Amino acid sequence: MMKSTKEDSSNSIRIQLGKLRRLSQPFFLPLEQANGAQFIWLLLCLLFCVGGLVLFALTGLIEVLEQIQPTITGKYFLGVTNTIKMIWSTSWGWCFSGLFLIGATSFFSFRQQLRNKLWIHWFLLGIIVLMLLAVNGINAGIGFIARDLSNSLVAKEEDGFYRILAIYACCFVVALPIRVSQIFFTLKLGIIWREWLSKSLIGDYMNNRAYYVLNPNDEQATDVDNPDQRITDDTRAFTGQSLQFTLGIFDALLTFALNIIILWTISRTLTLSLFGYAAFATSILIISGRNLVRIDFDQLRYEADFRYGLVHIRDNAESIAFYSGEKPIKSETQRRLSAVVNNFNLLIIWRVIIDVMRRSIGYAGNFFPYLVMAVPYFAGEIDYGGFIQANFAFGMVEGSLFFVVNQIEELAKFTAGIGRLEGFQSKVEQVSRETQAPLYTKTLASSKESILLNKTDLCAPGSNNTIINQLSLSIHQSDSLLVVGPSGCGKTSLLRMISGLWQPSKGTIEKPETGELLFIPQKPYMVLGSLKEQLCYPSNENKFSNDQLRAVLENVCLTQLISRYPDLEVKQDWARILSLGEQQRLAFGRLLLNAPRFAVLDEATSALDVKTEKHLYQLLKDRDLAIISVGHRPTLIEFHESVLQLLGDGSWRLLPTASYDFELS
Repeated sequence: MMKSTKEDSSNSIRIQLGKLRRLSQPFFLPLEQANGAQFIWLLLCLLFCVGGLVLFALTGLIEVLEQIQPTITGKYFLGVTNTIKMIWSTSWGWCFSGLFLIGATSFFSFRQQLRNKLWIHWFLLGIIVLMLLAVNGINAGIGFIARDLSNSLVAKEEDGFYRILAIYACCFVVALPIRVSQIFFTLKLGIIWREWLSKSLIGDYMNNRAYYVLNPNDEQATDVDNPDQRITDDTRAFTGQSLQFTLGIFDALLTFALNIIILWTISRTLTLSLFGYAAFATSILIISGRNLVRIDFDQLRYEADFRYGLVHIRDNAESIAFYSGEKPIKSETQRRLSAVVNNFNLLIIWRVIIDVMRRSIGYAGNFFPYLVMAVPYFAGEIDYGGFIQANFAFGMVEGSLFFVVNQIEELAKFTAGIGRLEGFQSKVEQVSRETQAPLYTKTLASSKESILLNKTDLCAPGSNNTIINQLSLSIHQSDSLLVVGPSGCGKTSLLRMISGLWQPSKGTIEKPETGELLFIPQKPYMVLGSLKEQLCYPSNENKFSNDQLRAVLENVCLTQLISRYPDLEVKQDWARILSLGEQQRLAFGRLLLNAPRFAVLDEATSALDVKTEKHLYQLLKDRDLAIISVGHRPTLIEFHESVLQLLGDGSWRLLPTASYDFELS
């Protein structure tokens, strides 16, 4: 049982790292040109390169200062000078030089993969790491300053004390702009990453109608909830937290590297005790914090569901008001809020448990330097300044070793966000692959001149129940077909198949290319934009002049809209402002502007009076369009040559309009 648990934990970590790589690596290195190990290696090489450059620059600066002002160097930079000399007088110097050469060579070997401005992302990350290293270098120097400052106080050397205190103040003056610049470049890299990832997800979401597949009519038919939140909030959180943890790890590594040597030279016993204590405490907290990942994942989903419920109320405010249906809407909204609150209460319990453990570990860590260093101090082996420096170095190394522990709550949120965002990305890519599968290309051909259905069977996606059986149909240029039948017989489903949204389970379809067929639903889509963009959709608004647009508005009986909004660039919430009848007339205006060869109308005049309906259909007939309409009004008969009657059990009849009688059907 214990072995199985360890394997499950190992697999879980491996899966999470795989998801993290799929989301983060393409911003720095193409997935198809490098594996995960190479990506992690380049991240380490970035540290090697930056660390080597800083070491070489600092060595050169110290050499120059010793030649020009040896006295000042001895007084103010003695600790730094001794550390640099110690590095170059031992194998550490060769080690750091070798790591720098390895890092530089690795980046040079990956130069082909860093094209298309990917090198800029590495450059910005390198600048941030350089600033982190500079701050850590200053912190390491502060350890020596704290030692000398303490010894000056103990020895009551007033002149030396104020001289060292001035150096101490200068360290903060230098560190401030470096830290501010680090924050600026971190935020800048974060927004560049967010923009890149959001554009990538939006492109995949809109490609091959993935947005349609992931938002089916049946809400139970998808396992990807709230795509809007995943593209917005989850993307923002992921990029920000990824940089936070990546730079935090870099910072921890740099802090560890710069201070472990100092701590080791002061007390090996203290160093080894710290390693053992950190390993034990980190293991306990990571195991205890596993439940936070699941709870945080649920919290993100419940928050998104609650927000979507409120947006749904706003989008349907008028309908709710007409129904006076506030009570059930209020009840459903409160139910969603209760899910948020109940899960957050569980989150509170686990956060408190983790926080108690973390603080207990932190408080215990404060005693270690005193317990270990008291013996050599009282024995006279180190002075008080050395004791203070050991305590300072211990705190720095402890902070680097406990980085994961201190970030356990944020790490749980981050892991939950990775699961949601990578799940969305994978689902979108899966939809794209499925829509490009060989089966799809065999059953859906292309024709510019006609719509041809040959013995097609239609089932709803994910279902084996046949809606229409063995339908054969041909619609050529200037033909017109009226689709009728009882409610629920599959009329709209047929239009979805003709428009390419659904695939037939059997048979073949030939249909015009994109742009030659335009679908108008009963409730037209209202874009977020100006009246001009609204009317031209889905074409580019620059294709038409304002005079053309006004003429079309007059043709579709929307003259009053011109008087209300003479400026066609005005932006409004058109779905709320325009009545359904006005929206349907506007949709006919789109049809006239886009001028396709085939028009598919799904009860597109249901909100119009008979006179206006007749006028609009006559406009289409005058333009010699092929028309496929779904409708229930007898007045539609005169504008169609044939009638396709769906009987509701999968069977159908194709009749000339002269042989069909609405009264008898």
